[in-house]
Amino acid sequence: MPAIDLPFSRPEYDRRLAKVRKAMADKEIDVLFVEDPSNMSWITGYDGWSFYVHQGVIVFHDRDPIWWGRAQDGNGALRTVWMSPDNVQPYGEQYVQSTVRHPMQDLAEILTRHGYAGKRIGLELENYYFSAKAYLTLEKALANATFVDATALVNWQRTVKSEEEIVFMRRAARIAEVVVDGIAERMEPGLKKNELVAEIYRDAIRGADGHWGDYAAIVPLLPSGTDAAAPHLSWDGREFKRGEATFFEIAGCYRRYHTPFCRTVFLGKPPQYLVDAEKALVEGLEAGLEAARPGNRACDVANALHASLLKAGIKRDARCGYPIGISYPPDWGERTISFRKEDETVLEAGMTFHFMPGLWMDDWGLEITESILIRDNGAAECFCDRPRKLIVKD
Repeated sequence: MPAIDLPFSRPEYDRRLAKVRKAMADKEIDVLFVEDPSNMSWITGYDGWSFYVHQGVIVFHDRDPIWWGRAQDGNGALRTVWMSPDNVQPYGEQYVQSTVRHPMQDLAEILTRHGYAGKRIGLELENYYFSAKAYLTLEKALANATFVDATALVNWQRTVKSEEEIVFMRRAARIAEVVVDGIAERMEPGLKKNELVAEIYRDAIRGADGHWGDYAAIVPLLPSGTDAAAPHLSWDGREFKRGEATFFEIAGCYRRYHTPFCRTVFLGKPPQYLVDAEKALVEGLEAGLEAARPGNRACDVANALHASLLKAGIKRDARCGYPIGISYPPDWGERTISFRKEDETVLEAGMTFHFMPGLWMDDWGLEITESILIRDNGAAECFCDRPRKLIVKD
């Protein structure tokens, strides 16, 4: 059964596979096991809510990849991957959450059958989806193999986006704009947070410009007042209050491609310290955007931002950006490059980032961010087109 609706063209998948194989060869990896669902999807097109069980893609140098996962999810693989049905090889239900056997025993049998029991096997060791038990089980079952840390090997191949990918991110940006516009319109004193979040999800899933919305890898984050000092609080049933700022960290998502976009809303007249912080933050953002050019380094963006903030008396040394693209929960970042002072990665045209210089102070917070595309010439392009400012509703 062929895939019903591949997100990308076959040449696009061929391009990706060639990049991964070259990276494997550079690290002398004979076969690669990829368990990150973002990387699985990027290589094969697989898309399903199945990352709570062990699954992965086996990448060879000389044959098409194998999708491997729970038997129950095999039909999902048949409907979403570009490979032939013979390359969908699920394991039995007896392995699922068993206390007496482990799915990695089945994976070891597949690798042995293909002649890799004593070879160099790449594994994404630092990953949300690969457990210590999984590694120990493979180590025991493949005692003669050499395991190579291939953490982020595929992620690094994803940093420069193709034109096909950028189209998806632009669609996600339009969805993000709809969400932020809805927040600004609906938010008012007395409205319960959960009620606004329900509308956020409604806007995000309905999509924009005729394109449907996917679920984002991170839930909406919207702490208010002194809680805004904590960047990762979600929502509850409390009401929005006059005299408080609330930042909204959301993303538009289209076919798993994310465009994050954050704005802060103040109900009433904002205090002077917040007005001053807004001015400094916007100036820092604009300085960072000017520095985000091909040939410059990731640290140049961070340094431009932080120098501008420091002029206003705001000391901020933390990471202020990360690469974005295809992703699954619990994170929409790519986990490679960071906008911070020690990262000297050279920027290239086609790279995409969430430029995210949030301010989280002792008893207040402010987020004004941009998702950006590194262009061939000039400063970075912002995916979203909305005023770069604190949204005030008096």
